[in-house]
Amino acid sequence: ADAVRALLEAHRIAHYETRPSAWGISAGGIWLKDAADASRARELMDAYQLQRRQRARAEHEAARRDGTAESFWMLVRAQPGRVALNLLGIVLALCLVALPVILLRG
Repeated sequence: ADAVRALLEAHRIAHYETRPSAWGISAGGIWLKDAADASRARELMDAYQLQRRQRARAEHEAARRDGTAESFWMLVRAQPGRVALNLLGIVLALCLVALPVILLRG
């Protein structure tokens, strides 16, 4: 969000921000004050996202070459309890989704 604000401010595109709701229903956002700036803002965002994607991919590739990129097995070794709880949660969710199908078969 800081990068988006800085991008809009650098190009003098008027904007405002809404905060997330207290109950977590809405996430908030950054909005343009003038709809006429939408196409220019979209072009800027597209260019920004392309640069960010290229930089992130280059950093990930460098980390893979160095052997420092996080993998699933590194996470299992570092935090086995967390991984086990996550996998248990996934299995539980799948069972709950499958339960109506199993009950309707009988």
